[in-house]
Amino acid sequence: MATKHTYDNPFLRNLTVATTALAAAIAAAVPFAVSAQEARQLEEVVVTAQRREENLQEVPVAVTAVTGDELAAAQVDSIANIQQISSSTRFAVVNSAANSANIVIRGIGTVGNSRAFEGAVGVFVDGVYRTRAGQAMQNWLDMESLEILRGPQGTLFGKNTSAGALILNSKAPTTDDFSVDYEVGVGNYGNQLVRGATNVPLSDKAAMRVAAIWGSEDGYIEDPNGGEYNGREPRGAKVQFLYQPSETFSSRLIIDWFDEQNNCCYGQVDAIDGPTQPFINALVLAQGKQLPSENLKDYQQVLSNPTDQSIDDKGAVLHMAWELDGGRTLKSVSSIRDWRISQQGMDADFVGANILSISESLRTKMISQEFTLNGDVESFGPFSGGDYVVGAYYADEDIDAHHELWWGDQAQFYWDTLFTQLYGFPAGTVDATEGQWSDVDMPADSRSHAAFTHWNLDVNEQFGLTVGLRYSRDEKNGAMFRNAFTPAPNAVFRVLTAQPGPEFDDHYEEDAFSGSLSAQYHFTGQVMGYASYSRGYKSGGVNIDNSGAGTNLNNPEEVPGAIPGDPTYRAEYMDGYELGLKTEYWNGRARSNFAVFYNDIEDLQLAQFQGTRFSVDNAPEATVYGLELENQFVLNDTFSLMFDLTHLAEARFGDDPVLGILADREFAMAPNLSANLALDFERPIATGLNLFGRVGMVYNSEIYSNTSNNLKVDAQSEYAANIGLRPDSTSWSLSAWCQNCSDNRYASVHFDSPLQAGDYNAYVSYPRTYGLTLRGSF
Repeated sequence: MATKHTYDNPFLRNLTVATTALAAAIAAAVPFAVSAQEARQLEEVVVTAQRREENLQEVPVAVTAVTGDELAAAQVDSIANIQQISSSTRFAVVNSAANSANIVIRGIGTVGNSRAFEGAVGVFVDGVYRTRAGQAMQNWLDMESLEILRGPQGTLFGKNTSAGALILNSKAPTTDDFSVDYEVGVGNYGNQLVRGATNVPLSDKAAMRVAAIWGSEDGYIEDPNGGEYNGREPRGAKVQFLYQPSETFSSRLIIDWFDEQNNCCYGQVDAIDGPTQPFINALVLAQGKQLPSENLKDYQQVLSNPTDQSIDDKGAVLHMAWELDGGRTLKSVSSIRDWRISQQGMDADFVGANILSISESLRTKMISQEFTLNGDVESFGPFSGGDYVVGAYYADEDIDAHHELWWGDQAQFYWDTLFTQLYGFPAGTVDATEGQWSDVDMPADSRSHAAFTHWNLDVNEQFGLTVGLRYSRDEKNGAMFRNAFTPAPNAVFRVLTAQPGPEFDDHYEEDAFSGSLSAQYHFTGQVMGYASYSRGYKSGGVNIDNSGAGTNLNNPEEVPGAIPGDPTYRAEYMDGYELGLKTEYWNGRARSNFAVFYNDIEDLQLAQFQGTRFSVDNAPEATVYGLELENQFVLNDTFSLMFDLTHLAEARFGDDPVLGILADREFAMAPNLSANLALDFERPIATGLNLFGRVGMVYNSEIYSNTSNNLKVDAQSEYAANIGLRPDSTSWSLSAWCQNCSDNRYASVHFDSPLQAGDYNAYVSYPRTYGLTLRGSF
């Protein structure tokens, strides 16, 4: 069914009101009559989207680029609220960073929760690919810049960038001066954050930079019996060494470590009551506990288990660069990383009744090596010149996952009651004896090889072509070995025909070509248009899950003659077509970039939770198309305005019966319309002292919130603001800030409550937060 569009919607009303208010404030504050010679202009933005430093407006790629200072102004210090700076980009995580963290660009991301999935949006930190979106969750430490590349990035950034890429770069050491940067913040929900960095020149050829972070934040989901859920305690450090012994060689070693001991992330709320809710409430009351509020906006929940989560992330990367003859540059990026997450005794039924608990962990260890050679070419044939990149890439990753399930002391009574009421069976028909009933190990490994090349060729000063090609080979192994499963023949999950699934040890391998082709034309020195085609590739693999090869009905040890299912899933391919226009005008005080895109997806990887098991399949086809608009305006010496808009005219699965409820349905987490609007200001209020601030709004239209059900989230708007003081020297600043200032509370992700057919729980938006932040440098 075609989506119904209406122009009488909350976003347009909010935008009209906000724009009118901003215009009135600007007009009242400062006159616009400023001569071109006196006017402040937009600064040039330098990006590395094509593996070399270039002006943003010259690159035929849709890119959002912001500096560390701009991230601070927008109060974006992690991926959690990245939509503040890009309307096309969203981030969501539910109960586990290992399985569920998801970055979405233009409506395309990882579809569903699976520990086997690598992200459709590649995350590169200091040039190193992170295989799981959850590895980008930490508070960013000492970052110089962020670039968001939209659309398939299959040439220079390889596999698993079928939707785009996030590029984060740390602030590099310098041999110039000793300096210290610091940040101290406090806020509601016990928010405390201390972050700092020191640059230390060691000689005229070497320098060191040391950065660290410490934070603490209470949870925002309240337990009426005392305590809260979803608190965080980030800790981290980063040490960098720069060595430049000559003009032709430089090296930079970055060593980082992050640790989080969190009260996370099973804190959620009851959204839609099913037929078992009265019984669940009775079990909670039987423990002498108070029930949570039935009003979702009260953000209350009662869980029967602790929610402690431990995340440890550490690694090192060595950058080396050699300047060769003929203007060529050879670069090497070598890395080693170790990321692990552990959640023990978590409440797998998501309610206060003590029915089911889970302990799980995942560890991924990875080494990678990349070589690139950059150079320029002289005129040849029809081309007046150009530049190129050729490279080779190798990565080796080992994964260890562990999973345990335990029945609580109310499990047997719960199942006895359900089977008696539903089927009239006597107590004891199914076995849910308190204690452990499942224990599995799921090892996996992955080897990736790639060779690539990318060329920018100029036909003349106005017209140019870009062509890129990448060959990738991926080899993966995945297995599930069962250490233990209850021997009871009437075990609940045996009766429900869910577990124990068959053990497996399977292999997947594939060769793939991806690449890009684009043409760009400079209409004037300030207007450039481009047309591009790019092919993205997301590697297939093995579904490392305890039901990866099916249910107990597929297990020959349970049912003689049964045939195990295939735990592998195919690679995902995306053909992306884009028309773009990049413009600067108003004497350098305005910048507007437009893009119209069409994406045809083949074998979209899809994970679904089906009440008692996770499945991974490939949707044969899907289509995404729409348009983007990015604007920046320097209104005068006091005010600047930013406005982004993304319209997804279509983000839909194909009409294939094998998709069940998803056939011909829109994607989850893909609003038809999303936008952000922000006004920055700074003006003197006394000699040497300035008042500065920012007010912003983020809007998303109605969305499906999950791939496993058809529940939706209504259109939502959130507001953010900060105001502060700083001297002309900008050596320090003190600001007051708020996020979600109107305290808009709503369900962000609905999910099927485990073991409770017809009942739905929800993860919720972050509530209003506010605080004070002191930043400075010397």
